Amino acid sequence: MSSSSSAAELASGKLLVDEPAPDVLRIRISNPNKRNALDHEILDTLAETVSSADARCLLISGAGSMFSAGYDIGNFSDEQTFAEAAEKLVAHPFVDAMDAIEAFAYPVIAAVNGHAIGGGLELAVTCDIRIAARGVRLGMPPAKIGLIYGHTGLRRFVEVCGLANTNELFYVGRNVDADRAYDMGLVNRVVEPDDLDETAADMAAEIAANSPLSLEGNKRMLRTMRSFARELPDEVERELVELRESCFRTDDFREGIKAFGEKRRPEWKGR
Repeated sequence: MSSSSSAAELASGKLLVDEPAPDVLRIRISNPNKRNALDHEILDTLAETVSSADARCLLISGAGSMFSAGYDIGNFSDEQTFAEAAEKLVAHPFVDAMDAIEAFAYPVIAAVNGHAIGGGLELAVTCDIRIAARGVRLGMPPAKIGLIYGHTGLRRFVEVCGLANTNELFYVGRNVDADRAYDMGLVNRVVEPDDLDETAADMAAEIAANSPLSLEGNKRMLRTMRSFARELPDEVERELVELRESCFRTDDFREGIKAFGEKRRPEWKGR
């Protein structure tokens, strides 16, 4: 199925938006120089675009050969503002974008056209349905860079692929291919790369043609049931947020990011 209109460029051209079918809005991440990494502008614009979308199905994908390499950690170079910059990107614009996707009234499909790593994988997991191209790799590298992941993100993974598979993703930190991701429950379907766009657009069109009352009602039902299961006492949630934020001020997180950029093995200090 081909696009019905040319793509509009948002976020300085880093988001491409078009309508491949009636009542379907497709958003593609296009930040090729940084492997479709998610920066403030992309995340803020994504949140705004999703929140204001007039569609019965959203389709989120990547342009080019990547879905998304996650947070744009290449900007964390200033020693004086390192912790603040890292915390601001990971905690606020990213959370707002994921919350907007989760709050969208109708179904959201992720067409995982290329590797989805870190925050890029959480973006896909936040969507309601995931279709992946065979050969792509998916992974969560927090253990490789000294990052304590947020409890809301971890909860999304547990809901989608279960505790055992979440443990494997976050403790080992090794990327898995699309077929293994299917076995883990991370993705709903795996298709050949040349078939991905058409398969995802066809599914989105089929969803959008269904009863809007049913789509919105069922999504609200599922979201409400999940939200009650997620409730934590205020003091426990504060403790988890403080634990998450503590990692940004550690030597290990600085070393992990530095080693990542230098493509070498980190030398952990445990502090």
